Amino acid sequence: MSKFILRRLLIAIPTLFAISFVVFAILELSPVDPLGNLPLTITPEEREKIREAMGANAPFHVKYAKWVVQFVINEPLNILEQVTGIKIGDSEGRLRYISYQTRSPIVDLVIQRLPQTLWVVGTAYLLSVLIAVPIGVLSAYKPYSIFDQVGTFFAIVGYSLPTFFTGLLFIIIFSVNLKWFPSVYDTTHRVTDMQSLLVQLRQIFMPTLVLALYFTAQISRFTRSSMLEHLNQDYIRTARSKGISERAVIMRHALRNSLIPVVTLVALGIPAIFQGAIITEQIFRVNGLGQLLILAIQGGDLPTVQALTFIFAVLIVIFNIVADVLYALLDPRVRLS
Repeated sequence: MSKFILRRLLIAIPTLFAISFVVFAILELSPVDPLGNLPLTITPEEREKIREAMGANAPFHVKYAKWVVQFVINEPLNILEQVTGIKIGDSEGRLRYISYQTRSPIVDLVIQRLPQTLWVVGTAYLLSVLIAVPIGVLSAYKPYSIFDQVGTFFAIVGYSLPTFFTGLLFIIIFSVNLKWFPSVYDTTHRVTDMQSLLVQLRQIFMPTLVLALYFTAQISRFTRSSMLEHLNQDYIRTARSKGISERAVIMRHALRNSLIPVVTLVALGIPAIFQGAIITEQIFRVNGLGQLLILAIQGGDLPTVQALTFIFAVLIVIFNIVADVLYALLDPRVRLS
């Protein structure tokens, strides 16, 4: 198993370098001007000095080399220093990847906003998986029953409606009319006791429900389809003919094999939900990574856009490896291939 994981990690390294080059090149060659939002009263000479100070005039290969060094070496060292408290080398003189807008290290901005996104995204995705898989299994076990038809209806509704529509709909119903939940997320709120935890749960309820509704619909239908395919296989009929209990047939045989394609959807859906949360964060004013990306795009902050895009790509590669490892756990034949 360790060799299997090591092979996947070795394959991921050149993949990440190729992705980093593509992400950097596409955004660097875009027509976005980082000084486009500056007042027109600034003279061309002053603009050129600002551009030079920002490093925007450096050649492409120089900027890319600095970007790679900062992401692969400098930023991990800074994170390691913050976690361990041990000074490694010249911390003050170490080159950092700086945002054009805030002039702050981008990784520090990501770490600062990440908890807000994780509160919403993590809770939503956990609920989605815990609800969607049982619904999909029960729907496949009793196809075309009342439960299956109701589940199909809500799945179609949840998957068809975009998150910006359901978000606004929930605000009108639960915030404006019923006044049960706040429509704006309080980023300054900190969880310190049970009372503050309840306040946090109230304010993440609607953005979490918006995301959970969409992903629950997707995962439940995929689980149902996979279960239906395996329930009609010969090995399921053989297991039943041997007198194995129905619960064991479903849980130990059908479900385990059905989860192999579902694992791909769930694992690769985690980076996707970070990207899908961009719209939801804007609707509920969650000061997370989605809002940071929107502000960077609006302000022509290419370093921040490049960093966040690459982080999303890294998440896809990481969870692809996680999916491969889960494959090997569910089906031992995979690790031997």
